[in-house]
Amino acid sequence: MSRDELRDLQLTRLRAILRHAYDHVEQYRKKFREAGVVPEDCRTLEDLARFPFTTKADLRDTYPFGMFAVDQSEVRRIHASSGTTGRPTVVGYTENDLSIWADVVARSLRAAGGRPGHKVHVSYGYGLFTGGLGAHYGAERLGCTVIPASGGMTARQVQIIQDFKPEIIMITPSYMLTLLDEFERQGVDPRTTSLQVGVFGAEPWTEEMRREIENRMDIHAVDIYGLSEVIGPGVAQECVETKDGLHVWEDHFYPEVVDPLTDEVMADGEEGELTFTTLTKEALPVIRYRTRDLTRLLPGTARPAFRRIQKITGRCDDMLIVRGVNVFPSQIEEIVLRVPAVAPHFQVELTRSGRMDRMTVRVEARPGADGAQREAAAALIARGIKDGVGITAEVAVVDPETLERSVGKIRRVRDLREG
Repeated sequence: MSRDELRDLQLTRLRAILRHAYDHVEQYRKKFREAGVVPEDCRTLEDLARFPFTTKADLRDTYPFGMFAVDQSEVRRIHASSGTTGRPTVVGYTENDLSIWADVVARSLRAAGGRPGHKVHVSYGYGLFTGGLGAHYGAERLGCTVIPASGGMTARQVQIIQDFKPEIIMITPSYMLTLLDEFERQGVDPRTTSLQVGVFGAEPWTEEMRREIENRMDIHAVDIYGLSEVIGPGVAQECVETKDGLHVWEDHFYPEVVDPLTDEVMADGEEGELTFTTLTKEALPVIRYRTRDLTRLLPGTARPAFRRIQKITGRCDDMLIVRGVNVFPSQIEEIVLRVPAVAPHFQVELTRSGRMDRMTVRVEARPGADGAQREAAAALIARGIKDGVGITAEVAVVDPETLERSVGKIRRVRDLREG
């Protein structure tokens, strides 16, 4: 459809979802009244800016089912976040929600290069986390054969990939690095496998990481975006033809980018915090949900009807302040991946000596790197951090396979500072 046709569809669905949320969720009635708006005040898409934001705190404050907009008898599945920083956020799905979710993941896989008959190795975790089951049912909807490997048992996954010969793998980028290390540990060249496409999501990753994976695996590495509060994986997808950002499936998810400090809506092309309004979700509609992800909205390319979001490499809540300087883990990753003598496994540790913050970056050496190469690599990384980020860091190049490995989302930062 054309952009004009899409905007007409978006407005129709937006007005309906605002009414659905207002009628069935007490939290939304309260927030709308406090903002002085009712659903009928949305006459254009731009009027959405008058409505209040939804945050993770709203879902936690109404734990477990206070944000549900349908009767419990209509809920067919429940997912939840890990709750490691507080109460988990709980999300429900009706039968129609699950069907739409399968559709948008199937659409995403098609854009990534997947076709009916392909075998899809799913290494996202199964369970309350949305990744595994979301990928699973979307691949089946496309007509693919699913290998539900989940996370962990890395040596066995390497064997399964060799024996079952999947064309596609769906996995976090950090766990892909762990799999690549295991291939090489077993003496298997990862470039000789049947894999053609890797669909990577659930955590930010950089262009340097893409090049690392593509060179070592000889596959197309593309990005998938989603979050459980909005639906799960399948909200947006990078197209294999262009690899230039993720097309948002705007017929189901309406994006805005706002200034994280002033809350003002920003023009397309300007960087800010991404928010989403679900246009078709029944069980848990979300209005202007603040994702904390930093990006820009750009015109569509491979799928012209849909706008793109620039590849996300940072989050508002990932930002570290070290001696007054804003630091994102993705900045450190870019610097590490430019140094050939070290592996793409690193961890940042923050401590405080008196009133002074100290940052230590531990990076694994590649096998075979000698003492002189390690010393030179540490100096290169330290200089890169000083020049590129603006702070002084201690860099330690440690032995291979000594840092914590990921079987899901990796923990890049250990902040040991008090307060």
